[in-house]
Amino acid sequence: MHRFQQYRIQGKVSTDGFRSFSMLREFRTGRTFARLVLILMGILLVFLFLPWTQNIRASGYLTTLRPEQRPQTINAIIAGRIEKWFVREGDLVKPGDTILLLSEIKDDYFDPRLLERTRQQIDAKSGAMASYQQKVEALSRQIDALAQTRDLKLRQAQNEIRQAELKVISDSTDLVAARANEAIADAQFNRMQQLYADGLNALTDLEARNLKFQETRARAISAENKLLASRNELINARVELISIDQQFRDKLAKAQAERSASQSEYFGADGELAKMEVQYSNYAVRSGYYCVTASQAGYVTRAIRAGIGETVKEGEELVSIMPIRYDLAVEMYVEPVDLPLLSPGHRVRFIFDGWPAIVFSGWPDVSYGAFGGKVFAIDRMISENGKYRILVAPDPNDHPWPEGLRVGSGAIGMALLDDVPIWYELWRQLNGFPPNFYQKDNGRSRSNQGMGKSGLKEKEMN
Repeated sequence: MHRFQQYRIQGKVSTDGFRSFSMLREFRTGRTFARLVLILMGILLVFLFLPWTQNIRASGYLTTLRPEQRPQTINAIIAGRIEKWFVREGDLVKPGDTILLLSEIKDDYFDPRLLERTRQQIDAKSGAMASYQQKVEALSRQIDALAQTRDLKLRQAQNEIRQAELKVISDSTDLVAARANEAIADAQFNRMQQLYADGLNALTDLEARNLKFQETRARAISAENKLLASRNELINARVELISIDQQFRDKLAKAQAERSASQSEYFGADGELAKMEVQYSNYAVRSGYYCVTASQAGYVTRAIRAGIGETVKEGEELVSIMPIRYDLAVEMYVEPVDLPLLSPGHRVRFIFDGWPAIVFSGWPDVSYGAFGGKVFAIDRMISENGKYRILVAPDPNDHPWPEGLRVGSGAIGMALLDDVPIWYELWRQLNGFPPNFYQKDNGRSRSNQGMGKSGLKEKEMN
């Protein structure tokens, strides 16, 4: 056998025409395939150790950072009828520009001279208030005059009482003196009678003494009458004092009642005047709402109520305006399980609708057409769709966002997390574990891996 192997016919005899020789040819395909498999496995092994950036994907749409920069809807403040449009959709308006004109539909405001007539009513009420004020002042002066007159009258009556008291005292003294004289005259008359009876005096002397006694008695009676008259005058003076006081009390009470009534009418007129002033102000403000104006500079995007002659109610939407200046942001929603992985300032990459992009989610630095952003705000309460809303602003250190973006267009966001090897990411995906997240600690990033048998451990974010 070995001797035959030493003699080869390869290269000496043409074997192409013999089928048996082609079946006995030696092939090296298996060895080449093995080498290729080993090379591919080596490449795959190296590939598994390449770095991979974990991320959270969420869809959203473009909005603005500030509420006043978002699309605004202009509402009808009052109910009215559309009379004329001054703009078209797509027009640029400035603050204060008239958009449309409304006319009145309520019968309380049909009068074209409503403000003028209301002002006349206010002026008339002001005049009535002035009259009431003058009446109050006149009654106050009358009350003061009555009070002064009462004081003078009371003083006068008190003086008359004092005079009557002094006159009573004087008449009482005269009565005492007259009675003393009467007693003396009576004693003298009695002695004269005794002397006459004894024959010591003449009859004429007795009669003279009797006459004097009668005169003295008459003077005593006159003094007593005078005293009684003086006492009556004293009583009358006191009654007059009480009467004067009562009369002036009645007059003062009547004047004060009239003044209080005038003051009440004045205050009532003042309240009505204030009410009419408020009504006039409401009419004036309402007249300013007939012209619907733009609140800020922007573009008229859509006329919600169109046509001439249509009636609108209070608060009904008329037209929408997009502000001309705004700061773009992306409003995206993430699952509650991913919320602890995000915080303000977190990096996010976006793919905007209508802008071509070649994205490698694990290698954001080599992607094309993706734009950077940072988390600006995170809602504290879950949304109606069961997710949390996140507002992302442009990253000032990254490429600026395209100028052609418009509010409302879609966006796909990728929140960048920790850098891990590819084999770890594959293992995590197969086991359904959540991604890692990193926290900055003194300028260095450290990774918290929430992996375990349960699939998720508690994470705390500083």
